[in-house]
Amino acid sequence: MLTVKPLPAFQDNYIWVMQQDNTGSVVVVDPGEAQPVIDYLERTGACLEAILITHHHQDHTGGLDELKTRYSPRVIGPDNSSIAGIDEAVGEGDRFRLMGRHFEVMATPGHTLDHISFLSSGTPSLLFCADTLFCGGCGRLFEGTPEQMHQALTRFAELDDDTLVFGAHEYTLANLKFAQAAEPDNSARDTLLEECQKARELDRPTLPSTIGRECLINPFMRVHLESVQRGAVEQGDTHDAQATFATLRAWKDRF
Repeated sequence: MLTVKPLPAFQDNYIWVMQQDNTGSVVVVDPGEAQPVIDYLERTGACLEAILITHHHQDHTGGLDELKTRYSPRVIGPDNSSIAGIDEAVGEGDRFRLMGRHFEVMATPGHTLDHISFLSSGTPSLLFCADTLFCGGCGRLFEGTPEQMHQALTRFAELDDDTLVFGAHEYTLANLKFAQAAEPDNSARDTLLEECQKARELDRPTLPSTIGRECLINPFMRVHLESVQRGAVEQGDTHDAQATFATLRAWKDRF
């Protein structure tokens, strides 16, 4: 059985660790710093088989050089020459196998132009989407456009509802408070906010989420609905889903 665990890094990052119960190998996703991974490997006696990288930001790649030098793992990531250490550059539609599972690469520009996400179909499916989709929110647009990010989330919405969503940051409480402003009348979101507040009080992660949950509570996944468009109308253009998405993202930036 494959398990996925979060390693906290910096103030609010998660480095995701995949491990098969019957092997001593692990795969890590976006090691922004090396030490949490080193500590985990030393504590468990596991071997670092591979590293997955989603985009070039330092809080996702900062530990790559040290981990590669120390453990010589397979490194898979976007085709971006600014990321030193990638062995296998991948893009939209590429496939590979790790930990006994097949992974498919989805190009998900928006947060950055090189951003990719990793989807492993199964029961349940696993989506490592870094800074594209968070619980209750989506990533800030540093390089891409609202249209690109909206397209990425539209593709995610077509995945199975039980797909586990492994975002890279613990932003849930802030995201859900914005979601209250964007769509005031959403009882599922309010229930989730209470659950997540309790989890954080106990220092527990609010991730992973699921695609089904995000389609119920995340305003950025609900921009086609009148309830979200009505909530955002005073903030800008909401004549269709894409315009509403752009308005919401700009609103969230200054919220």
